[in-house]
Amino acid sequence: MAKAKTAKATYRCSECGWQTSKWVGRCGECQTWGTVTEAASATPARVVSAGPVSAPARPIGQVDVRSAQTRPTGLDELDRVLGGGIVPGAVLLLAGEPGIGKSTLLLEVAALASTQSDVPAPREADDPDKPGKSDKPDNGHVLYVTGEESAEQVRLRADRVGAITDKLYLAAESELSAILGHIETVRPGLLVVDSIQTIGTSEADGAPGGVTQIREVAANLIRVAKERGITVVLVGHVTKEGAIAGPRLLEHLVDVVLYFEGDRHSRLRMIRAVKNRYGPTDELGCFDLSEVGIVGLPDPSGLFLTRRDEAVPGTCVTVTLEGRRPLVAEVQSLVAKSHLPAPRRATSGLDTSRVAMVLAVLAQRCKISMHEQDVYVSTVGGVRLTETSVDLALALAVAGASVEQALSTSLIALGEVGLAGEVRVVPGVQRRLAEAARLGFKHAVVPRGSLELADGSPLKRADPQLTSYEGMKVMEVDSLKQALQVSFTAP
Repeated sequence: MAKAKTAKATYRCSECGWQTSKWVGRCGECQTWGTVTEAASATPARVVSAGPVSAPARPIGQVDVRSAQTRPTGLDELDRVLGGGIVPGAVLLLAGEPGIGKSTLLLEVAALASTQSDVPAPREADDPDKPGKSDKPDNGHVLYVTGEESAEQVRLRADRVGAITDKLYLAAESELSAILGHIETVRPGLLVVDSIQTIGTSEADGAPGGVTQIREVAANLIRVAKERGITVVLVGHVTKEGAIAGPRLLEHLVDVVLYFEGDRHSRLRMIRAVKNRYGPTDELGCFDLSEVGIVGLPDPSGLFLTRRDEAVPGTCVTVTLEGRRPLVAEVQSLVAKSHLPAPRRATSGLDTSRVAMVLAVLAQRCKISMHEQDVYVSTVGGVRLTETSVDLALALAVAGASVEQALSTSLIALGEVGLAGEVRVVPGVQRRLAEAARLGFKHAVVPRGSLELADGSPLKRADPQLTSYEGMKVMEVDSLKQALQVSFTAP
């Protein structure tokens, strides 16, 4: 007689959902200890028969899009990232490090949204007999749910940032059913949940913050958002690697994923979209975080520059692109005699490996050796420059600090430095030069070919004989050695 096959046990990580056929002490995906437990045996899939539909299928041209039009939040920098504003029925996920200012930002957004009572509510369905018509949200009502703080703590922050309005409702809850009850009572047009890792439900296993709980809570809030036309903003925690904590499925379920970034020792905060079903993902919003709240910075370039009357050796200005937004930033360098067997290399705001590569190219291709000097490199204003376009400015700043020679205060440099000492073209040169010209810079050092269109034809210049663009004198170079020659001789 054939022996019956026994079901094989399956083990699952409670943090990321990784599965394995045998128990291990450490998750093979998120590397967390003690989170792998035996999962319930899976039931065989059932055959599902056809059932009633919620609404008949229609030609795509007959679908009314008026109910999905964006509404401004009141913060222009946030609207820039979202593509114009928030969309009724959309679900947004905002993630960031602890203490970066997520709660302060959303409290400001909630207060501003509650004052826009003149915004029309989403359009009703064409069928007047459709059930649930009384569930229409009031766009003037905003519900802020906090699961991390008490209502009194949030009120103190609201007093400090001036976020007190009559239509902003506050609830301190950590149970999903209670939140759904508040939605029934308040009927908000905007719901903020801070944070989803603190919300739990008795209908799912595990503690709040686990994979099962986050998946169940998110699914219910998304369902409510789509059925009632409520915009839902979820706050998410991040891991020490910078990824959003919880199952990756959460990022697939929501409509918009935003990252709130910045140095906790700096006032500058930046928000960028890594997923946006209603707008672009290459925009950047800049904010100033202070004691009175968060305000948008429509022109943040001045934060990354040091205003001085005289040129100082070891400084060079460049233009970086954050999405489609050009930002003028300054790179500073200090080269000093080292008394250590291994000279020190310290960086702030720049990639350490990239700095080491540029130093090696300077030593090998330009004969500027610093094997006996300590090298310190940093940026101004706490901005982090990760683009390869800052290589040329970094090289000029280090070279100037090494020979004690200053660059002109009206000069900018941009370009990628290769291992052979060549300077390569970077994207978006036109936008970078236009931003530098707007701020008053007169000279630019760029890779050769930067002032050509994609088809190889030259851009329209003020004087074809004298290489210029946007009122700036542009010096095109082929190599790092040539860049050093033209940069330190520029007026």
